[in-house]
Amino acid sequence: MKWFLSLQTKQKAIIALILANLIWGAASPIFKWSLGNIPLFTLAYFRFFIASFFILPFALKRSLVIEKKDWLSLFLMSFFGITLNITFFFLGLEYTASINAPIIASAGPVFLLIAAFLVLHEKPKRKTLAGTLISLLGVLVIIGRPLFEKGLTSGNGDTSSLAFLGNVFFVVATLGAVGHTIIGKELARKYSAFTLTFWAFLIGSIGFFPLFVRELFINGGWTPLDIRGILGLVFGILLSSGFAYLAYHWAIEKLPASETGVFTYIDPLAATLIALPLLGEIITPLFVLGSIFVFAGIFVAEGRINYHPFHKLRSLH
Repeated sequence: MKWFLSLQTKQKAIIALILANLIWGAASPIFKWSLGNIPLFTLAYFRFFIASFFILPFALKRSLVIEKKDWLSLFLMSFFGITLNITFFFLGLEYTASINAPIIASAGPVFLLIAAFLVLHEKPKRKTLAGTLISLLGVLVIIGRPLFEKGLTSGNGDTSSLAFLGNVFFVVATLGAVGHTIIGKELARKYSAFTLTFWAFLIGSIGFFPLFVRELFINGGWTPLDIRGILGLVFGILLSSGFAYLAYHWAIEKLPASETGVFTYIDPLAATLIALPLLGEIITPLFVLGSIFVFAGIFVAEGRINYHPFHKLRSLH
């Protein structure tokens, strides 16, 4: 603890971002494991409803007030970023390998660029366009991998067609996150990140509530929880939605925006290291090929994968 307190603020911010992305990277295999015991919308509802109250004290230090004209944008941001994103993320986990999720999510900037071109009519630079196309090719390889590798099954014994559907769900989840970014862009200029996160968590959880109640009726009441369901709830509430969001928002206030994107490259590594022993998932040549295309495209577009997050810690004196 004394070692951490003695660090520079920038070093603390770097550690906070590393921890946040390790948690988010671990989320896909841990949640896939947990969904074997706890129903999808039960986990989603309690994860964000309870986590919203962890964010509340930090939001109260700023303000909870939202102008009347911004409520529609706030609801849409919450729907896309929480309700839609998490629903399809969890659906994808039920059908396909969890290690696919962070790779497809890493291509979020690709979909954001496409959306900016179609919706905002922004014209990308030639280098950015080339990188986008390369990353998009990698995403298509990852999505279509189950169909190319006939007989391949995910950790839960899914068929190749269901695994393909799960990958498509991950794409929809990523598109939800892109919608969240586009809609929230203007809101972020007016309101604190903690204020927006609190309302997004609370409103998003309300969207899960009727589906959670439906699960209760279908299952005839509460599903008895074992270690998988309990760990999923604890991990989701305290770490993935609570600590990681707080650490992330604190850290990005201390670092230049241009230096924060590199930390997302931790996510696929963390997911793979946990998914292999926990779920028995395997890394195939096509998975490696698709991953290379995704990150090569990001490098071409942004020229940013020239160091890794842990190098940033060593570079500080």
